Amino acid sequence: MNILEVIPSVDAASGGPIEWTRQFATAALREGHNVEMASLDAPDAPCVRAFPLAVHACGPAKGLPYGYTPHFVPWMRRNASRYDAVVVNGIWAYHSFGAWRALRNSRTPYFVFTHGMLDPWFKRRYPLKHLKKWLYWPWAEYRVLRDASAVLFTCEEEKILARKSFWLYSANEVTVGNGTSAPTGEAEAQIEAFFLRSPAARGKRIALFMGRIHPKKGCDLILDAFARILGSDPAWHLVIAGPDDGGWQRELMGQSADLGGRGRIAWPGMLTGDEKWGAMRAAEIFLLPSHQENFGLAVAEALACGVPALISSKVNIWREVQQDGAGIVAADDLEGTCAMLREWAGLTLEQRTRMRERAHGCFLQRFEIGKISHSLLELLASTGSDRRVLRDTRNQATLAGA
Repeated sequence: MNILEVIPSVDAASGGPIEWTRQFATAALREGHNVEMASLDAPDAPCVRAFPLAVHACGPAKGLPYGYTPHFVPWMRRNASRYDAVVVNGIWAYHSFGAWRALRNSRTPYFVFTHGMLDPWFKRRYPLKHLKKWLYWPWAEYRVLRDASAVLFTCEEEKILARKSFWLYSANEVTVGNGTSAPTGEAEAQIEAFFLRSPAARGKRIALFMGRIHPKKGCDLILDAFARILGSDPAWHLVIAGPDDGGWQRELMGQSADLGGRGRIAWPGMLTGDEKWGAMRAAEIFLLPSHQENFGLAVAEALACGVPALISSKVNIWREVQQDGAGIVAADDLEGTCAMLREWAGLTLEQRTRMRERAHGCFLQRFEIGKISHSLLELLASTGSDRRVLRDTRNQATLAGA
């Protein structure tokens, strides 16, 4: 199949959707399929030049983060017939509405991967933004979802929650899962690359957060809980790694200093490649007390390294982690985050070792990208084929009655 992945940006700093897309594309290529990208990036953007797949950059976009560009829809209309399926990653930006405009009357089926963007948490947390979205919803995203061959969800929890954001909702819902690849490369070399970036963590028991530094991720809870539960133990070191989303890091660093965490907390920024995998491999636990998390790709990456995940019940894969004994789950508040760290600190070496084994087993069974991508490719092929046959039949009937 020829597959087109549509996304606002191929910049790795934009979060989980682009990393999932890259992982899926890599797996699809291994199965003999062709995958290309269409984005709202400027053609000369560094992220476009560095991306490992062909990128049709239709920007530069204006009015970010929505990102309107007049070049996107014409390009999609000219090139839609080249693809067997189009996958739209995310909503609330022009790429989704533009894809609907270009493809709704074409013979090319499109699918929408919401990536958690219909979670009702956003309605509760940002009521004014939700009101603005309501003004946009009926004539844009509602139609985008309604007319898609399928709307894709990573887990049952996400699918159920998506129905609660807007009462005007119609979608052919399909749960396809999500996943990532196991790390490759030399483990010791990767760990050394991380320690060169964060030398104060060498020889310590590492509690790791990795992701966008954003209020919804619960980084402030991590700092408070670490200080309360592990702060008196010099063997522990906290690493908060990721891009600073909106300038929150400065406030958090002030908070950590007030809590006495100076010298015990590393802020290495966004880690990629060997440094990222080195941090994962070196960590004893992975922390994500998020207030809203569609999937948590970094959680799956931690599990792939055999690192137990201490996550909140607002991370949508919490049931899977809990059922497999691959981590500890609690509420997304300070009490819950403290409880997770307290429970981990109370485990014996044998219990910690067993949980690490279960973490890796959970990844292999549920989140390994090869299994997930194969299922999704089968869906794209079968649904897309059915839709093309249906459209051919309709077109022939129309011609016959003309």
